[in-house]
Amino acid sequence: MCGNNMSVPLLADAVTVSGAERETAAVIFLHGLGDTGHSWADALSSIRLPYVKYICPHAPRIPVTLNMKMVMPSWFDLMGLTPDAPEDEAGIKKAAENIKAIIEHEMKNGIPPNRIILGGFSQGGALSLYTALTCQHQLAGIVALSCWLPLHKAFPQAANNSVNKDIAILQCHGEMDPMIPVRFGALTAEKLKSVVTPTKVQFKTYPGVMHNSCPQEMMAVKEFIEKLLPRI
Repeated sequence: MCGNNMSVPLLADAVTVSGAERETAAVIFLHGLGDTGHSWADALSSIRLPYVKYICPHAPRIPVTLNMKMVMPSWFDLMGLTPDAPEDEAGIKKAAENIKAIIEHEMKNGIPPNRIILGGFSQGGALSLYTALTCQHQLAGIVALSCWLPLHKAFPQAANNSVNKDIAILQCHGEMDPMIPVRFGALTAEKLKSVVTPTKVQFKTYPGVMHNSCPQEMMAVKEFIEKLLPRI
């Protein structure tokens, strides 16, 4: 069954790494502030599974308050990176709806939601957490790298109508991250345990790693994807 990408704005120019065989699962992965989908498409290609489709959309270019209103790829506006900083609630919710539209598109193309993993790095990881936890479709899991839970004070209530109370979450963080300190990652992991089944939350940290990924983390991501999206 063929869907029309033009009806889903983020899919029109998203970077897609197609499977080498029939695609029975999908990973939607969201990049960080100022980046594009290309870098993560390359990273995911190195750990790809032949029956999984990897979709890496590009964030729209908007002025970002945190960076002196410079226009750059950003899923929503950022005012600060501390847990008590003001947040762009309307922008976060709008961005989440745009990601949910990608999920719906894949479902129409024959991939069930329980064969879809949502993930991301930094701001993209934050958006993947918020989107999955407020999604009406039961997803396979969430990969949350070097990030936080947006609008965290709204949870667990914000997830009350979600079917993802039992979702598996892989959260990874560099211990030397100067942008989003690892303690914020740890606070996020504790918060997530109040939203979903606590045993489903994995929080892995990596010594010496700053605000980026590392080979050990990518192997953890690969194992997580393989476990949740086995070949069928």
